[in-house]
Amino acid sequence: MGGPGGLIKRFEAPAKAWAAGHRGVDLAADSGADIRSAAPGVVSFSGLVAGRPVVTVTHPASGTPPLRTTYLPVSGTVPVGTTVLAGEVIGRLTPGAAHCAGRDCLHWGLLRGDRYLDPLALFGVGAARLLPLGRGR
Repeated sequence: MGGPGGLIKRFEAPAKAWAAGHRGVDLAADSGADIRSAAPGVVSFSGLVAGRPVVTVTHPASGTPPLRTTYLPVSGTVPVGTTVLAGEVIGRLTPGAAHCAGRDCLHWGLLRGDRYLDPLALFGVGAARLLPLGRGR
């Protein structure tokens, strides 16, 4: 990703599937910046969702159902069905991410099936969860 990097807003899991939350992370980037796939996979969608350009990469070797990363507002530069490597350019950031307080940014999401996950977990940086000590708790 080109431009000034930096986390603008973290993932906030909704309490219920339909409830409010932030289903991804917002990363600072300049309009026109190259957007790269976070992991190897296949471009499975490139088009408009609710009037905004989105690119989705499915990561087949990531379990069942496979993980999918989403990138918006991103205009795709490779056709659907293209196999991509981690770090390979998949599109360009377009202006208009209104949820970033008037500045350009990339909204990056991660899903397994229909469940949203923290995309920073791909890099071991997501929210930590503490488990109880001992058995049977």
